[in-house]
Amino acid sequence: MMQIREINGPVVKVKNAKGVFMNEMVRVGNFKLTGEIIGIDGDIATVQVYEETSMLKPGEPVEGTGKMLSVALGPGLLGSIYDGIQRPLNELIKKSGSFIGRGIDSFGLDESKLWEVSFIKKIGDIVSGGEIIAEVQETEYLKHKIMIPPNINGKIIELKENGSYRVTDTLAKIETNNGIKEIKLYQEWPVKIPRPVKKRLEPKIPLITGQRVIDLFFPISKGGTAAIPGGFGTGKTITQHQLAKWADADIIVYIGCGERGNEMTEVLEEFPNLKDPRTGAPLMDRTVLIANTSNMPVSAREASIYTGITIAEYFRDMGYNVAIMADSTSRWAEALRELSGRLEEMPAEEGYPSYLASRIGQFYERAGISENLNGTKGSVTIIGAVSPPGGDFSEPVTQNTKRFVKCFWGLDKNLAYSRHYPSINWLTSYSEYSEDLKEWFSNNVEEKWNYYRDEAMKLLTEDDRLQQIIKIVGEDVLPDNQKLVVLIAKIIKVGVLQQSAFSNVDSFCSLEKQYNLIKVIMDTYNKAKIYIDKNIAISRVLPSEIVSKLLTMKEEIKNIDEFKEIENMMNEHFKKLDTIYN
Repeated sequence: MMQIREINGPVVKVKNAKGVFMNEMVRVGNFKLTGEIIGIDGDIATVQVYEETSMLKPGEPVEGTGKMLSVALGPGLLGSIYDGIQRPLNELIKKSGSFIGRGIDSFGLDESKLWEVSFIKKIGDIVSGGEIIAEVQETEYLKHKIMIPPNINGKIIELKENGSYRVTDTLAKIETNNGIKEIKLYQEWPVKIPRPVKKRLEPKIPLITGQRVIDLFFPISKGGTAAIPGGFGTGKTITQHQLAKWADADIIVYIGCGERGNEMTEVLEEFPNLKDPRTGAPLMDRTVLIANTSNMPVSAREASIYTGITIAEYFRDMGYNVAIMADSTSRWAEALRELSGRLEEMPAEEGYPSYLASRIGQFYERAGISENLNGTKGSVTIIGAVSPPGGDFSEPVTQNTKRFVKCFWGLDKNLAYSRHYPSINWLTSYSEYSEDLKEWFSNNVEEKWNYYRDEAMKLLTEDDRLQQIIKIVGEDVLPDNQKLVVLIAKIIKVGVLQQSAFSNVDSFCSLEKQYNLIKVIMDTYNKAKIYIDKNIAISRVLPSEIVSKLLTMKEEIKNIDEFKEIENMMNEHFKKLDTIYN
């Protein structure tokens, strides 16, 4: 019988470990704590425990389960709130109160609830892994598709009729080369193993977020990867909340990985009350929350990341577009560092383990848009927040994350402290999807979308150069053509890049409105340049009432047709200048 040999925080050495395998789930001690085997040396196994190990003693028994750490995938995932190893928090509260007890095992899905199942296959059909055999209307707007597990192929020899079933009920029996397999309403899948797809596709369709600084300047594709690094108070969490609320993904998986308890409480209280702007139904109807706060055991942080990505891949296999918000991957990396220290591994930069980069890479590589085994197309988009100490982007987690993501939305503390939100710095941020998505924006929004975007970026870059000069000698010494650049850049920063998450009008901005905003501003700049070149004072070319109108367009305009009125107003203004100065 396996027994505890030594205990070092969440790392437990086990003796007499014969017949166990790597990544096997085990029950540790008299409390039956959940653990995972992460090392085997002869008959000594190393276990990382996902729960608090205080009061464990050497000599206590350890039991193998014969399976890897897995999640239950089936109807009932949406709207659920889990801990890092897919135990429903509401069930844990019922069993042990507000302070969650240890060794409590709870199935990830509601075993008592009945689901209306409609079958789309019949007896005698030959089916293969990934094929859809039935459907369940899980929420008012989302159908849950019951799929054959990826590793099962064969002939349906038994099938239930349409009706109400629990997740643990057997729906079908399939005759395979390895015997008869039962298909239930749910399936289990090991979290460390990516779910298979037929083919990976190129990311050519944007994930529309309604946030101008992202959609217009640093877009992300469906199936893409992005990092939001920023120091304390720069707005990582609120940016992710905005993306969760407004992004055109079918499903949201929000992973609170090692975040402060009060922040996670805010999420847990706010999300159930949010309305989905697309359907009017509660946002939780298409959301899965995984809550793993900073005072929970560190090893569970690592598990929460893998639990979230596995749930996302499951919905992708049904043909849905899923967006994962991981807040924050730095806390996960810190958990790796702590465990590595307890395992006495040789530390690398800043004490992080040498395999930090490969672990981060394994996580982000599970994103993508793909053709699934059943012929549908789905995507998993990963947006990970990074919390570098002191906002230092040169630290290892941020630098290693940059190697694997193609969108980098760097949050700037100076912008945040000056109340410019979202505080994404337009000079340090980038998106490698911009080129891939140019054709989509040209064909689906406006042909000149990319032209106006590129011109605005050039102007913002020129403004940054001029700001260095202004710091030394002041703005008054600049010639009028450079003053115009500084003024228009200010209008872009305030009138386009700044966007209030709490505004009823401007919290979400459609692509059409984004295009018209930047078009009006850049057209104004191009016309104003003509008059500046004629030595007309900038105060006459762009008087305060015109500037004020350009700054407030984002809030005042509720209908796209109103942009015509602004364009007419600008044309009238420039006609008057022609009359006066010609």
